[in-house]
Parts: sequence; structure tokens; C-alpha cells
Amino acid sequence: MKRLLSIITIMAMLFVLAGCATDAKTKDKVESSAEQTEANDDAEQPEDTKNNEKIKIGIIQPVEHPSLNQIREYIIIGLEEQGLKDNVEIIYKDAQGDPSNINTIVSQFIGDKMDVIIPIGTGASQSAAAATKELPIIFAAVSYPIDAGLIKDVNNPEANVTGVSDAIDVELIFNLAFELTPDIETFGFIYNTGEPNSLSAINKAKEYCDSKGIEYVEATITNSSELLQASQSLLEKADAIFTPTDNTVASAMPILSAEAQKAGIPVYTGADSMVIDGGFATVGIDYTVLGRQVSEMVKKVIDGVEISNIPTETLSEFATVVNLTTANKIGVELSEKQLEEFQIVE
Repeated sequence: MKRLLSIITIMAMLFVLAGCATDAKTKDKVESSAEQTEANDDAEQPEDTKNNEKIKIGIIQPVEHPSLNQIREYIIIGLEEQGLKDNVEIIYKDAQGDPSNINTIVSQFIGDKMDVIIPIGTGASQSAAAATKELPIIFAAVSYPIDAGLIKDVNNPEANVTGVSDAIDVELIFNLAFELTPDIETFGFIYNTGEPNSLSAINKAKEYCDSKGIEYVEATITNSSELLQASQSLLEKADAIFTPTDNTVASAMPILSAEAQKAGIPVYTGADSMVIDGGFATVGIDYTVLGRQVSEMVKKVIDGVEISNIPTETLSEFATVVNLTTANKIGVELSEKQLEEFQIVE
């Protein structure tokens, strides 16, 4: 009897061990199958989804100013409108009005291997173009990209640089000036000699005045702290002031506006934001349109289009903008027709 019980016990133990072995084999098969399924899923998954890496876009702005801020904001809005909100990582850097900071920012962007660099303004664009010949550069608001040495042919950018120009039509602004204030005999020009955009626009203004026999004087600055003294000096000699899309002047435009209003002298500007800040009038561009155009170029680069196949664009949409409050302070009365046709700000 004892022997029979021992045999039964041994057989039971063997059965349990066999079951454990079977379970272990089954578990190994299940785990192996799961691992193979995961590997197959990885193999079928698109490379960009697997890596989940966002496209890095670096935006450089030389200084905080409404016009430049608007460009940046509408570049971002434009990218979102094209369905790229979740696909891009935007890194924004402000040089705070210091050109040396621009070089530092460009170096950081290159070191961080940005997929696209967007410099706003001529100085930032020149720094970026000089620093890299490989990373795509889409400039924003460079008025005269050929004069700035960024491109040689607007229709066929030959290197890694293209973008959207905000070239102002100086002749249109001067024609407006003589429509609103026809008694001008001497124009005063105020600008920063270190800004290529300004130099090109001022040269065009001088050509216009020379062709019409109009006298002009100028005052130049290197930073915004010099604007008060320069404007006071200029206002003693001129009947009207012209300042182009100059970032240095724009950053302290209320100072120039206040002095000109006290003197009863109109200030014609290159940007509508400068009119909003107290300038008198301009024939300017819409920076919301410019920002969106830049975003469209960025989308093309993301889609694999070569820079050489993305021609430089220039805005052709202009609006006449007049500050009614300034008009009242300097004693200029607008006609009913002008009030209807112009874009009026106060």
C-alpha cells in the first residue's frame, strides 16, 4: 500500500513539472510573438513618425518694434494656417538692438542645427548669410536684397538665401507728401547709417529730390539715444521730414513724432507702424501679408523645394496711411475724399 502511494505521488509530481514546462514554453512563445509584432510595427512606421522630431525654425529679430513683431507673429500664424503647428519648433531670439548679439544668435542657431533660419531685417539677414552656406535662410523685410549682397538675381537665388522684400516705393511717399503738404521747399532725412535698408532708401529719396530740384538736409544717428538731438537739429532746417523703414528710428519714433508735432512739421515714414507711433503719413505695406508670404516659403523648404527654385518676392500691396491726430496737431486739414480713400489712424 505504501509503495502504491509513493508511485502515485511521483506520477503527480511529474505531471505538475510537465505542466510548468509547457506553460513556460507557451509564455516564451507569447513574448516572442509580441516582440516580433512590435518590431514589425516599427518597421512599417514612417521614419519621421518614428523619430517624432520637429522641424526647428530659428527666428532672429534685431529689436522689439510693432512692425517687426507683426512680421514675426504672422510668420507663426501662417505656419499654423498651413497645418504645421504640431510639426515645427519655433525658437525666437531678440538681439535687443545690439548688432553683436545678432552674430551670437546666428552662431547658436547654426550650432543647434536649425532646419530653417528666418532673419528679420537686412542686418540680421547679412549676418546669417555670412555665417552659413548650408542652412536654408528665408529673410523677411529686407528692402533691397541685391544691394545688401544677399542675392544676385531675385528670380534665381543661387545659394541658400531667399525671402520677401519690403521695398518701399519712395516716389509714392514723396508724391503723397506734396499732395498733403505742397509748400515743402526743404526735406530733412533722418536715419541710421549702419542700416543698409535705410541707406538704399535715402539714396532713392535724394535721387527723387535732385530730379525735382528739391533741397534736402540730413541728420544721421547710430543708436536711438541720439534721435532727440538729431531731430531737434533737423527740424530747424527742414519743412518736412522723411525717415525710411529704419529700425533705430522706429524703436524711438514717439520721440521724433513729439518734436515734429511741437514744430508743426510733418514726418513721412517708410512704415505704417511709424505713423501709428505719431508720424504723419506713409504709403506703406501690410506686414501681416509679408509674414504669411515668408511662412509659405518656409513650407516649400520643409516640403523639399531647393532655395534656388524659390524666387525672392516683393510685396506689391500698398496702403496710404495717415495719422489724423498728428494732422490736427500740425495744422493739416484733409479733404472728405482723402478721409474716404486713406487708411486713417489716430
